[in-house]
Amino acid sequence: MFRGNYTYSIDNKGRISIPAKLRKHVTGEANDTFIMTRGTATCIDIYPMDQWQKVEDKLLQLNSFNPEEALFKRMISQYATDGTLDSQSRILIPQSLLDYAKIDKEVLILGAMEKIEVWNPKVYEEYINQTGQTYEQIAAKVMSK
Repeated sequence: MFRGNYTYSIDNKGRISIPAKLRKHVTGEANDTFIMTRGTATCIDIYPMDQWQKVEDKLLQLNSFNPEEALFKRMISQYATDGTLDSQSRILIPQSLLDYAKIDKEVLILGAMEKIEVWNPKVYEEYINQTGQTYEQIAAKVMSK
């Protein structure tokens, strides 16, 4: 499972380094291959291939004749692209995803359990601050289920 946060720079070719503390949790089944797509917030989700397969399995269970489910399948799939780590443990992020996440130079890389999230640090700060609830309130609500 991925956890922690790391601030890195993105190079002029659109590559980011995946931190060693996150890379050590990538299983051999993933073969250093990742799927990148739009996050449900203004970020980029990066899944190791074996974790992405679990997402695809869920997507295949959706009803393509249900307009909302079909729309979601289209939206997540249209941005999904694969990438592999280069010899310096960097991955090339497509420009369309960088634009969506408003990423320019600096990135915040978050371990988010089964995936890695890549954020513009300012956008992430705004996202956290807009919730209107404290960490304690959110924890009490979601962890009591």
